[in-house]
Amino acid sequence: MFKKSLALAALATALLGVHASGSAASPTDAVAAFHHALTTGDKDKALSLLSPEIAIYEAGYVERSRDEYAGHHLGGDMEFAKTATRKVLKQSERVDGNTAVVWAETETTGTSRGKPLHVFGTETAVLEKKAGDWAIVHIHWSSRKAK
Repeated sequence: MFKKSLALAALATALLGVHASGSAASPTDAVAAFHHALTTGDKDKALSLLSPEIAIYEAGYVERSRDEYAGHHLGGDMEFAKTATRKVLKQSERVDGNTAVVWAETETTGTSRGKPLHVFGTETAVLEKKAGDWAIVHIHWSSRKAK
């Protein structure tokens, strides 16, 4: 029974793309883990995937550090992500040494401020690999209403 449980745990870890240390196996896995942390309300995990010097661009605004994001929009982003459905329509990744870019096109449905929301979004994430772990150093989000 123990061997079966161990095998299932190993399979689950492989499917999630996460090493035993908790770090993501690829830049795409790191971005997915960040969104999963938002959805589950895991603030510590979400912040652990962001570089302290991250720059987040959204709707013409900039948050210039992990601490600034944690103090401003992280709570609202987690609250929204818990109730919204985000579907990745297309995604690609490019890795060049210790730097990577992950591009995604998404469709999100949910409720925002009591009103139904249906948007198509784009996301660009730049990541840097330090000591074997991928950290998000820049995110640029934009969206438009679905017709």
